[in-house]
Amino acid sequence: MESKNAKNHGQGRLSVVATPIGNLEDITLRALRVLKEVDYVLCEDTRVTGKLLFHYEIKAKLKRYDAHASEGVHEAILADLEEGRHIALVSDAGTPGVSDPGVFLVARVRQELPKVRIDAIPGVSAITTAFSIAGITGNEFVFLGFVPHKKGRETFFRAIADYEIPVIFYESVHRIMKTLESLVKHLSSENSTVNRTITVARELTKLHEEVVQGTPEELLSYYTDHLDHVRGEFVVLVSR
Repeated sequence: MESKNAKNHGQGRLSVVATPIGNLEDITLRALRVLKEVDYVLCEDTRVTGKLLFHYEIKAKLKRYDAHASEGVHEAILADLEEGRHIALVSDAGTPGVSDPGVFLVARVRQELPKVRIDAIPGVSAITTAFSIAGITGNEFVFLGFVPHKKGRETFFRAIADYEIPVIFYESVHRIMKTLESLVKHLSSENSTVNRTITVARELTKLHEEVVQGTPEELLSYYTDHLDHVRGEFVVLVSR
């Protein structure tokens, strides 16, 4: 087994490590081993990743890497990889690179350091977790990431109406009600010739996990009547 501080014979390694989206038990044995071996871990929030590592008694060095990482931060990481260091990349939850700033680092490593090995350490993803329990038939879907905050929101929802396959996207607690209103506007039985089913998966793998399914109107009515459930992280699925 490679020691934590060993150099990889002049060729660095970037391990893209999936972490739990809620339940800390949803991490692979391989991920735990890699996090123990690396020279350091790049993470969005050291406090969030610190709790995970503390739970598993892993004493890895943490360095912040998020969407605001400077050019100097990127250059330092690339230099470490070029010198042969082994670095892990994690996000606060789920798989790095999927609606996540880690994609920028992976792209730069591939472009500027083609000899550096990039390993995928797979694990939990909110996309596949939600799809697996939604009961949607078929073997394909389109993932649209996060709904635009302001500019492009109306275009986003109009586009959903044109898809013939299931659509999955993320939404924050602060905008979920507006999103449900937009789904009613564009996909309700009065405004669409195709009946749509909306599935909202909330707080997946956590204590208050909830999956609610129905028409756009039914989903809006449900959360309007249960405002205490408007909290946490949301995955929304639109299907026919």
